[in-house]
Amino acid sequence: MIEARHLRVLRAVATTGSFSAAGRELGCTQPAVSQQMKALEASVGTPLLVRNGREMRLTQAGEALVRHASGILAGLTAAEEEVAAIAGLRAGRVRLVSFPSGSSTLVPTALAALRAAHPGTRVSLEEAEPPKSVELLRDGDCDIALAFRYEGATGADGAEEWADLVVRPLLTDRLVGLVPERHRLARAESVAIGELADEPWIAGCPRCRGQLVEVCEGAGFTPRIDFATDDYPAVVGLVGAGLGVAVLPQLAIESVRPRGARTVALEPAVRREIVALTLPDLAQVPAVAATLEQLGRAARRA
Repeated sequence: MIEARHLRVLRAVATTGSFSAAGRELGCTQPAVSQQMKALEASVGTPLLVRNGREMRLTQAGEALVRHASGILAGLTAAEEEVAAIAGLRAGRVRLVSFPSGSSTLVPTALAALRAAHPGTRVSLEEAEPPKSVELLRDGDCDIALAFRYEGATGADGAEEWADLVVRPLLTDRLVGLVPERHRLARAESVAIGELADEPWIAGCPRCRGQLVEVCEGAGFTPRIDFATDDYPAVVGLVGAGLGVAVLPQLAIESVRPRGARTVALEPAVRREIVALTLPDLAQVPAVAATLEQLGRAARRA
């Protein structure tokens, strides 16, 4: 294997014409230059220099290697500079995937702070709900995934789902009921979900929909879902139009003005844990670590 340090010595010898002059240029001794050249010739398996008394000239192989050395060393220098810029957060890229209510609340605050602190770091954003966002992370299609899981979830939605990932807890998000503003329970301080058993329901994303059915069945009824949509503003609009009731995360409500609808506290409380996920190796990348830190700060202010 050809080492970069050996190429630098060869280029210096070719430029200066002697081991001693190359040593002065490189800041080392003549014997050290000689040893490096012997090591390089051993690596390539052929002589690179012809020595005739005090004179020295390159062999055909030596000329070929010197010709390529400049480009190789220039490329290494450029790579070193780019890596140093990334390590120092003067450059870098982070691919972030978030679920919609996280995109509209936590992400803007975090990315604005990141840009102010590290303007050379670029972040791209794509939206996906878990488990799709977690799949993107494991497949190498993103660097950080904002995700959530409901308290007490087991199996595919439980702690073992993320056992191989670095989990950065951000906040706990409580689910709230959403009813039309003229609904009989619109002024209630809290509502038992069983009180909504006979209502038509508007359901959200597939994971939220599954959680709704589970909670309702735990209260002794199966919800009649008239509408289902992944779009939170659409859920709010349908409730505001009097077409049904819904259960939404508080984080989603904060990103939408609930016109024509009112929120009510649900009993018993249903909560979901909001987290940022990444792979163990990616957690050591400075730009990823800085993004995780800003997401944590944004969550503390939420």
